[in-house]
Amino acid sequence: MGNKSVRVIAGAMVVAGWAGYAAAQSASEIKIVLPEQPANLEPCGTIITNVGQILSRNVVEPLTIIDPKSGQPTPGLATEWKQTDPNTWQLKLREGVKFQDGAAFDAEAVKFSIERMTGGKLTCSNIAKFGDAKLTVTPLDELTVEIKSDKPQPILPTLLSVVMIVSPNTPADAVNDPVGTGPFKLSSFTPQTVVLEAFDGYWGEKPAIAKASYVWRPESSIRAAMVETGEADLTPSIAIQDATNPETDFAYLNSETTAIRIDAGFAPLDDVRIRKALNLAIDWDGLAQLFGEDVQRASQMVVTGINGHDDKLAPWTFDAEKARALIAEAKAAGVPVDTEIELIGRNGIYPNGTEAMEAMMAMWQDVGLNVKLTMLDVNDWLRYLQKPFPESRGPNLLQMMHDNNKGDAAFTIPIFYTSAGSYSTFNDAALDKEVADAMAATGEDRTAKFKAIFAKVHDDLAVDIPMFHMIGYTRVGSRLEWKPDITTNSEIPLANIALKD
Repeated sequence: MGNKSVRVIAGAMVVAGWAGYAAAQSASEIKIVLPEQPANLEPCGTIITNVGQILSRNVVEPLTIIDPKSGQPTPGLATEWKQTDPNTWQLKLREGVKFQDGAAFDAEAVKFSIERMTGGKLTCSNIAKFGDAKLTVTPLDELTVEIKSDKPQPILPTLLSVVMIVSPNTPADAVNDPVGTGPFKLSSFTPQTVVLEAFDGYWGEKPAIAKASYVWRPESSIRAAMVETGEADLTPSIAIQDATNPETDFAYLNSETTAIRIDAGFAPLDDVRIRKALNLAIDWDGLAQLFGEDVQRASQMVVTGINGHDDKLAPWTFDAEKARALIAEAKAAGVPVDTEIELIGRNGIYPNGTEAMEAMMAMWQDVGLNVKLTMLDVNDWLRYLQKPFPESRGPNLLQMMHDNNKGDAAFTIPIFYTSAGSYSTFNDAALDKEVADAMAATGEDRTAKFKAIFAKVHDDLAVDIPMFHMIGYTRVGSRLEWKPDITTNSEIPLANIALKD
């Protein structure tokens, strides 16, 4: 059955399941269909795609906003900032801002939000972007706040773009009913949908959208059909085979890098020869066919344009014979190469993601490794992504997709490659020191040190398996005036969507 037939059937199913939506909605209401249900609506997890696309800059807002073209921080809830010494910054806060529950936005609210992030009572994915830095927040007056770090933070204003400010009435532990300062407030969150409604007390311009409903469908063809038939207005992610209509479908370099994390704490993955063999065993040209001709092979976990990206760092090539030789060499040295390795994938992580894992498993089996695939939903997958990892785990490979559109490798390197990194399975004191030196550096020295780290973890340590810098495909309905950009995989600000007359 061809793709067109699949889309027609999918469209019929959608019409049956969502009959009456188009008739019932008002002109200023929209529906967005996502690939997967959000694990939660905790504002401290907006770096997770399915949380950030709903909450970020809609319900909750950051202190700074990164310009997607320049990569530089611009005003958000903070309007200006200055560095008073290598470890200290002062921020001026926006006047006249209220939270959706009526609480005042001020320096105390900023102190509360940052201390909630760092207090340890909830698993906060966003704080991973700060590495192991310790922050001290001091209100200087109602709208001035001082932030001190235990180590130099030359790009603190950039880092603050992941600090989502929440009402001081928010509990210290995880929530699913966030209250922020954004242009939309949460109306409802059920297993079927999230609904946001415009917040009348918003400090900025009133958005054209009055209400947004989010639903989720794992099948790309169904998401595409929902927009095609008018049952939804936007889906941020469809597979290349479904991006068939140049009027509604847009391709863009989306700042996401796909990769496999190697859990280096277990044999045989603790042996560098096995880690290199895993990279060499993949037919990269064949695998790329799942993602389209514009996809780019990755040698590092950041895209071009991010400070620290090294254009000269070559990705691994396909050499199955060399992979077999490395495995044989490791086996002769006593490495238990026959041990079962669990490949852990995530349902809906990106279009054709399951197919990619199935293909990679077969390629690793072909060179003699005992790899078995387990696909998990996002809640279970998150247990393996960030510390503390499940104690019962054995040797494993984790399917990942990392988004860095913030302009600097500080949002990537400490998380993955330091001993204390939230996603790291690697412990190397010398590498920890290199990362700390790079994080404190500025200018060309900072860039050079980041490049050296990417080269070391790729060429010498083979810590992970970089796959591709991804091309995203988005379908936008005829009612909307909006196009995706490099930030779309982490946020879809509803205030940026216009309605056509």
